Amino acid sequence: MTDLLSNLGLGFAVALSLQNVALCFLGCLVGTLIGVLPGVGPIATIAMLLPITFGLDPVGALIMLAGIYYGAQYGGSTTAILVNIPGEATSVVTTLDGHQMARQGRAGIALGTAAIASFFAGTVATLLIAALGAPLTKLALIFGPAEYFALMVMGLAFAVVLAHGSVLKAVAMILVGVLFAAVGTDLETGQERMTFGFSFLTDGVDFSVLAMGLFGIAEILRNLDQTEARDVVRERIGRLLPGLAELKQAAPATLRGTAIGATLGILPGNGAVLGPFAAYTIEKKLAKDPSRFGRGAIEGVAGPESANNAGAQTAFIPLLTLGIPPNAVMALMVGAMTIHGIIPGPGVMTKSPDLFWGMIASMWIGNLMLLIINLPLVGLWVRLLKVPYRLMFPAILMFCSVGIYSINSLPTDVMLIGFFGLMGYLLIKFGFEPAPLLLGFVLGKLMEEYLRRSLTLSRGDPMVFLERPVSAVLFIIAFAILAAALLPSLRKSRDEVFTEA
Repeated sequence: MTDLLSNLGLGFAVALSLQNVALCFLGCLVGTLIGVLPGVGPIATIAMLLPITFGLDPVGALIMLAGIYYGAQYGGSTTAILVNIPGEATSVVTTLDGHQMARQGRAGIALGTAAIASFFAGTVATLLIAALGAPLTKLALIFGPAEYFALMVMGLAFAVVLAHGSVLKAVAMILVGVLFAAVGTDLETGQERMTFGFSFLTDGVDFSVLAMGLFGIAEILRNLDQTEARDVVRERIGRLLPGLAELKQAAPATLRGTAIGATLGILPGNGAVLGPFAAYTIEKKLAKDPSRFGRGAIEGVAGPESANNAGAQTAFIPLLTLGIPPNAVMALMVGAMTIHGIIPGPGVMTKSPDLFWGMIASMWIGNLMLLIINLPLVGLWVRLLKVPYRLMFPAILMFCSVGIYSINSLPTDVMLIGFFGLMGYLLIKFGFEPAPLLLGFVLGKLMEEYLRRSLTLSRGDPMVFLERPVSAVLFIIAFAILAAALLPSLRKSRDEVFTEA
C-alpha cells in the first residue's frame, strides 16, 4: 500500500506539471470534440495526430493521446443523447434510452447522468490500473519468448471472437495485417520480402501511413458516401444535475456497469466495445419492468456509459504491463510509444516509472476535466453538431496529407495513405472490419520476433510452445475460444449480444 501511494505521488507530480496538464486538457477537449462530431472517431483522430507528437516528450505525447481516447467516450454520449447518432461505437447503446429521455424534455438529466457515471467509472478504473500494474508487470517479467508468442496468439483469438460480423472475415483481416507486417527487409537475412521491386517498401509499411489511410481517409470516404440526417433535439436541455431520486435509481446500474466494463476492458481483442452492450442487457434482465427500457429508462444510460468509460481505461492495463494492445486504439498507442523509442511491456514500469505512473495519474485528472468540460459546454456542442460535413472533410484531408508528408518527407507516403484509404473504404463496404487488420499488423512484427527467439533457444524444436506450461495453457485457451466462436449456437449468441440491446 505504501509503495502504491508513493508511486501515485510520483505520477501526480509528473501529471501536474504545467505542460502535461495543458496536454491532458487539449487531449480531453479534442477527444470530446471528435466524440461529439459523428463520423471521425478516436482511431482516425489519433492516427492523424501521430505526426504532431514527434515534437513532444514521450510522457506528454501519450497523456494527450490517452485523453483523446477516453475523451471521445464522453463526447460520444452527447451526440447519442441529443441527436440519436452514436458519436463513438461504444455509444450505440446510449441512443436507446438517452435520446428518448431527451425527447421527453430530460436531455439535461440524461447528459448529467452519463457524465457522473462516466466520472465514477473512470475513477474506479484508474485505481484498478494502479493496483494491478505492479503485480502484472512482475508476472510479465518471468515470461519468456514462447509465453509472449502464445499470449499474442491468444490476443488475436480474442480479437476474432469480439469483432463484429463474420468470424472468417475477422480471421482474414488479422492474416492480412500480419502479411503487411512482413513487408520489407528481413533483419535476419537481409532479404527483401513482398516489396514487388518498389524501393519505398524496403523499410516496410510505415505504421502511421497504414493507420491514417485505413482509418482517417477511409472514414472521410465512408461519411461522404453516407450522409446522415441529424435530428438535433429541439426541446430545452433543462437541468443538468439529476435529483436524489434519479441518482438513487442510477447508482446500482453505474456500479454494475463499472464492474462489467472494467473486467471486459482488460480482455485482449476489444472487450471494451462489448462492455456497454453487456451492461445494457444485464440491466434489462434485472429490471422489475423491462418494458421501460427503450422508453427513457435512466439505468439504460448509467449502466452502458459507466461500462464504456471503465472499459476504455482498463484497456491500458495489458498495454502498459504486457505490451499487448487489446484494441485498435491501443495498437496506435503502441505505434506512438515505438516512435518515441519506448518498448511497450513490463520494462515501461521499471525503466520509465515517470511515464507509467504519470499516465495513470493523468487519467484521473482527465476524468475530472471531462466532467467540467462536458456539462457547462453542452450549448457549444449542440451548435457544433450543426456544422455540415462538407466543410469539415477537406480540412481533415489536407491535415492528413501535410501530417504524413512531414514525417519522412516522402511523396509516396501521401500516395500510400490514399491507397490504404480506398482499401479501408472497400473493406467497410464489403463487411470487413479494419480494426483487426491493424492489430494483426502491430502484433505481427512482435510475433515474428518472439517466434524466432523461441525457435533459436529451442534449436528449432516447435514443441517448446507445448513443453512450457504457461505457453501451452495460453495456446489451449486461444484454440478453445476460436473453436467456440465457430460453433453455430455460440456464434448466434455472440451476434445477439450486439443486436439484443
